Amino acid sequence: MRIVIATMSHETNTFSPVITDLDRFSGGRPEPLSGEEAVAVYSGTASCPGGYLQAAGEFGAEVVVPVIAAAPPSGPVEDDAFEYIAERIVAAAADGPDAILLDLHGAMVTRSHEDGEGELLRRIRTVAPEVPIGVALDMHANLYPDMVKLATVVCGYHTYPHIDMDETALKAGRLTLGTLAGRHRPVMAWGNAPMLPHVMRQGTDDFPNQALQDRAREMEADGALSVSLFTGFPHADIENAGLSVVVVTDGDPDLAERCRDELLERAWEHRQAFVYQVEPLSESLDRAEKLAEAPETDGPVLLLDHYDNTASGGTMDTTEVLAAVLEAGLADLAFFGIYDPEAVARMEAAGVGNEVTVSLGGKLPMPALAEQSTPLELTGRVRLLSEGLFPATVAMSRGLTMNMGKTAVFRVAGVDIVVISRHIEPFDPGCFRSLGIEPTARRFLMLKSRIHYRVGFAPLVAHIVECAGRGVCTSDYSEVTFENVRRPIFPLDGVNSREGL
Repeated sequence: MRIVIATMSHETNTFSPVITDLDRFSGGRPEPLSGEEAVAVYSGTASCPGGYLQAAGEFGAEVVVPVIAAAPPSGPVEDDAFEYIAERIVAAAADGPDAILLDLHGAMVTRSHEDGEGELLRRIRTVAPEVPIGVALDMHANLYPDMVKLATVVCGYHTYPHIDMDETALKAGRLTLGTLAGRHRPVMAWGNAPMLPHVMRQGTDDFPNQALQDRAREMEADGALSVSLFTGFPHADIENAGLSVVVVTDGDPDLAERCRDELLERAWEHRQAFVYQVEPLSESLDRAEKLAEAPETDGPVLLLDHYDNTASGGTMDTTEVLAAVLEAGLADLAFFGIYDPEAVARMEAAGVGNEVTVSLGGKLPMPALAEQSTPLELTGRVRLLSEGLFPATVAMSRGLTMNMGKTAVFRVAGVDIVVISRHIEPFDPGCFRSLGIEPTARRFLMLKSRIHYRVGFAPLVAHIVECAGRGVCTSDYSEVTFENVRRPIFPLDGVNSREGL
């Protein structure tokens, strides 16, 4: 048995100005990984390729890896990057494999294709019309018909933070290869609901998504092969953005439809619980100070700059929350981080231990927003310079090497600011510890994060305060313009029923 394992993964924020070119998919390498090097890097890791490789090993399959290309969330994928990756996957599909296992995101938009994953699958089917195709998707997938129609099996994550990536791919791989071996006859049913859940209300340790994912697992235990509830990615102004469900059963279309309909109805009933209520920044900072001063507080108070999270396509360089923190005088604070390669170069030229004045952040225009961020002119001391590499040790991405690019720690008035040259989500405390900062020893921590921080930081902190700043990951939908998403849709419109929509 010879199988193709490939990754083309991107969550597209159509409001983001961050360019998604091939370099972003390559992770600092000359080109994306492939072949034996990819197998060596991903084997045994908490990732979708890691899960697929485990499934292949269980079935004794020969593995072909034409490309592993995953880019951090950002703006629409450039056509030349899409073509580079798609050509390699399609060529491998045309070479006669017995099965194809794809690690896709489900919310990829390219300059030319609103449904990037569907376009890839259409091309694969032109050269491999009968080959079983297994697909693992992120929970934030915005599902389109071709993703389901052209695949054999579609499975999605049950967790956010995404600590079941390898588990999801292992399931998709086992079902696909089991189908090839005659063990399963998969049929799928899918549907969506006219709702755009706020990302800040999608965590699977919160109601309602926790309850929905628990019910999906119960359905799997009761006979469905796979039940996936996708909360969707609302920062994509595309027709099918929003919540959807895919159910895979073993030759039982009626069961698939019943499970799908129940989950969609449950999600719709709880739609108000998916709406995030924004707190003014001044109130958030006042509350953080009071929490830090409380005698019973044992551990850091964590501030979240959730409007500018790179894991949702943020520029990671807006300055509003940082400016407010400095103005409020919140000392003994470590902040991760701000993307500013120019400032890192300036600090590198100044050298460790020296004082330097830099123009920090606010450099990437955000045309989708009426109000822009501005740079901060700051004078401080360069505490440390680093190449920015560290191993992920938490449940999400465990075993992979994280790359912050050239990195500087810049101390300003009792605040240590981590300045980076590559966008990276701060979900692993190694982003601090690799730079000599012990997060548990600080009075305050500050992260540009939304939900993923919970996997590594929630156990370390005493309190969490969510801070509304500025950015293309805004939790206030009125700050961006939706022109392409299907209407009416909740909560943009007054929608009282999902029937017929």
